[in-house]
Amino acid sequence: MKKLIRKTKKIFLVLLVSASIFSSFSFVDNYFEVSKNLDIFATLFREVNMYYVDETKPGDLMKKGMDAMLESLDPYTNYIPESDIEDYRFMQTGQYGGIGSLIRKKNDQIVISEPYEGYPAYKADLRAGDVILEVDGKPIKGKNQDDISKILKGQPNTTVKLLIEREGEKSPIEKIITREEIKVKSVPFYGMLESNVGYMRLTSFTQESSDEVKKAFTELKSKNPGLKGIVFDLRGNPGGLLNEAINISNLFVEKGTDIVSTKGKVQEWNKVYKSINSPVDVSIPVALLINSGSASASEIVSGSLQDLDRAVVIGQRSFGKGLVQTTRELSYHSQLKVTTAKYYIPSGRCIQALDYTNRNEDGSVGKIPDSLITLFKTKGGRPVYDGGGIKPDIALTAPSYSKIAISLENKALIFDFATKYRREHASIAPAKEFKLSEKEYEEFMAFISNKEYDYTTKSEKLLKELKETAKAEKYFDAAESEYEALKAKLIHHKTEDLSNFKSEIKSLIESEIVSRYYYQKGKIEASLANDPEVKKAIDVLSDPILYTSILSGTYKDPEVAVEKK
Repeated sequence: MKKLIRKTKKIFLVLLVSASIFSSFSFVDNYFEVSKNLDIFATLFREVNMYYVDETKPGDLMKKGMDAMLESLDPYTNYIPESDIEDYRFMQTGQYGGIGSLIRKKNDQIVISEPYEGYPAYKADLRAGDVILEVDGKPIKGKNQDDISKILKGQPNTTVKLLIEREGEKSPIEKIITREEIKVKSVPFYGMLESNVGYMRLTSFTQESSDEVKKAFTELKSKNPGLKGIVFDLRGNPGGLLNEAINISNLFVEKGTDIVSTKGKVQEWNKVYKSINSPVDVSIPVALLINSGSASASEIVSGSLQDLDRAVVIGQRSFGKGLVQTTRELSYHSQLKVTTAKYYIPSGRCIQALDYTNRNEDGSVGKIPDSLITLFKTKGGRPVYDGGGIKPDIALTAPSYSKIAISLENKALIFDFATKYRREHASIAPAKEFKLSEKEYEEFMAFISNKEYDYTTKSEKLLKELKETAKAEKYFDAAESEYEALKAKLIHHKTEDLSNFKSEIKSLIESEIVSRYYYQKGKIEASLANDPEVKKAIDVLSDPILYTSILSGTYKDPEVAVEKK
């Protein structure tokens, strides 16, 4: 017996030593590969810079090399040079030093597109549509939008002098603006909808986002004792800080509830994140709106509340970004944002799209084969699936715009008309009441009558493809007369399109005009009246039986049923 024990110990020791040696060899091999390839890269970089026929910019060359290397891993692992640190910090905090305004490129000009209410640009009476001619006495002609954005930013309490051109003014206007610390609100609007239903829009997950959501919800609840539901809008929200997503979810679930977990190569970093605070309300019905632009932290909130049967999710499948990034300090004040883990929500499913390269044109998750999708269960036993992003409980078709509306927006003609309207009208009705009159719509039609905004309809595009195919297959000559007759009928007439898509175009004009008087808050408020997804959310929250049936799993989504047929 003792011999057997000694023999077993020897075998175990040999295996242990072998494993240790194998691990050491593995580490040595890996280290050698890294060292070898770094040496090759360094010599290649030196030779290119010394002998390439034209002058090279070593910094630009290296940046492109690093970007290409990291791009081969995933879209979210990035190198952040020192010059971009301030922009990265703004993404995390929502804060920066500047004048507080968005700018846009229009033709060859840089124009103010949206001053933030209450900040320096607003206080200096900069208006959307103002053309920037000079910054601190230097002409900006030839500069791009990013260049001007960086110049306008700076330390709080420093000044910047702008020379602007405003339509209707005979000569340029000079503005001396003192920069401030700009804190962009994560909750730009909250208020009451019809039927005692509240609404909150969250646009980012930066520091203090959870405090803003808590404040908005608490105020809605205290001022409206009959509040019977809340529409929580995360559409187009690209995400942000993990802890803010956890804290926001925490507002609606019991303390100690699992919200999300992370798993990666470094096991010591794996963690389960729970709600650690007392909730604000664990029973009020919640309708959560998402779309293909809702990503990362938005998916943690919508996915965890769905998995915990705490909210009905409405809209389109979310983006499918479930990768965790960690920031690592590099030399010369630069940083590496590297993917280190994946997010898993309470049911156990992963948010990340199975294939982040397989996406639709709008960035949404591409088609995933059923064989790759795994079934999971919510807290109450409802079936939910992985494969990419969060699939809504009630799926709605994403809103789309006509070709003429898109052209009018892209050519900034709606923007320009709103600038003209603001100049000619000192005030308008409250945001939710403002409507463009028939006469004013006719004025818009007259305004664009001599402007260029050509476009190709889908029918025209398909007709052109038909002609090319018919020619290639030698059928076109025989059918040319029929083709020309069909073409004549399909060729779009702008005046007719302005009439056919009048309600859609009017809504866009109204939204842009409202933003000139009531800024982002008013623009959101004005848009809610004609928002089909908000209307659906109100219907769900106003029908307790429907709401309960969705969370219990007895509801059948009619759109999904049609899709399966």
